[in-house]
Amino acid sequence: MKDLIKRINELAKKSKTLGLNEEEKIEQNALRQEYLNRFRANFKDTLMNVKVVDVMGNDVTPEKLLKEQNKKKN
Repeated sequence: MKDLIKRINELAKKSKTLGLNEEEKIEQNALRQEYLNRFRANFKDTLMNVKVVDVMGNDVTPEKLLKEQNKKKN
């Protein structure tokens, strides 16, 4: 992931200074999409392990999240 971000930043910097050719624009777009896909997958994995508890200690995890967590277990 670090290499991906590094390359995205390199292309962004070049875009602001020298500009990008068509091949680099395509690469930049593909890298950004890959980054977003990985970010979303990691975020979803994190949510699948979340339990929401109120100040009284009661489980108040939303039903929709509980259903998704149960689907993953099965």
